[in-house]
Amino acid sequence: MILQLLCSERCSSLLLLAIPSTLSCLDNQRWQAGNLGKSGLRVSCLGLGTWVTFGSQISDEMAENLMTLAYENGVNLFDTAEVYASGRAEITLGNIIKKKGWRRSSFVITTKIYWGGQAETERGLSRKHIIEGLRGSLSRLQLDYVDLVFANRNDVNSPMEEIVRAMTFVINQGMAMYWGTSRWSSMEIMEAYSVARQFNLIPPVCEQAEYHYFQRDKVEVQLPELYHKIGVGAMTWSPLACGLITGKYSDGVPECSRAAMKGYQWLKERVNSEEGRRQLAKIKELHLLADRLGCTAAQLAIGTMTQGLIL
Repeated sequence: MILQLLCSERCSSLLLLAIPSTLSCLDNQRWQAGNLGKSGLRVSCLGLGTWVTFGSQISDEMAENLMTLAYENGVNLFDTAEVYASGRAEITLGNIIKKKGWRRSSFVITTKIYWGGQAETERGLSRKHIIEGLRGSLSRLQLDYVDLVFANRNDVNSPMEEIVRAMTFVINQGMAMYWGTSRWSSMEIMEAYSVARQFNLIPPVCEQAEYHYFQRDKVEVQLPELYHKIGVGAMTWSPLACGLITGKYSDGVPECSRAAMKGYQWLKERVNSEEGRRQLAKIKELHLLADRLGCTAAQLAIGTMTQGLIL
């Protein structure tokens, strides 16, 4: 549910939140804006993500309440993907935007393309699927364009030039303003940048990467170098490690948690693994520290990351 974005060289972050108390925990201020990477796109420190929740785990009414809370407190970025809840997350997000009547110029919408359907031509990063997949997302979102479209992992079956040309095409056609990568390696991002420069195409502006207490190397070591070399910023996700840091899995897998949901067996296995048990032991220590500071472990995790700081 929570997505965090590191948007500048000083590691200010865009964190997508779902918990009202988080707003008051972090100095109770409207979130400052910053540039996404070295692009001109101004984004709030925090943004709201829709993975698992919108169109699936929560009601549309609750989704609207969360989105309204975020928007009214200065959050201007909302993230989704064609694969989230098999497209229902985009539908829910689009319905809320239409109902609220917010100025389109006042917020940023990002979506991700890769897994669009069961057919071979409905997934991957071929020119066909990038264009058709984004058109499908726009239809579900009821929007003329998204601000940022992500390649939701690299596709070894599609030539890099084809991917970059297709992303350039959807931008030139007004279907997106920028494009970025998600879960790409530094080498793959550099290749995309080099192809863009070689053929006078549009390079990616940011990478979306997992970032939390147990997953730090890519964001803290690799991405800052890319930022300084080619201007690629970072949008990070899962600051609560898929809920582990909340402590909800300390005594097993609750029935209502995402690890108990159909299709999330991988998360249940991760929680019950030896590494998962070691992480849960460390999380108990984190909860003791949070208690001394007068906040929850979730608030502590989110707060330290919004400052570009991990204990």
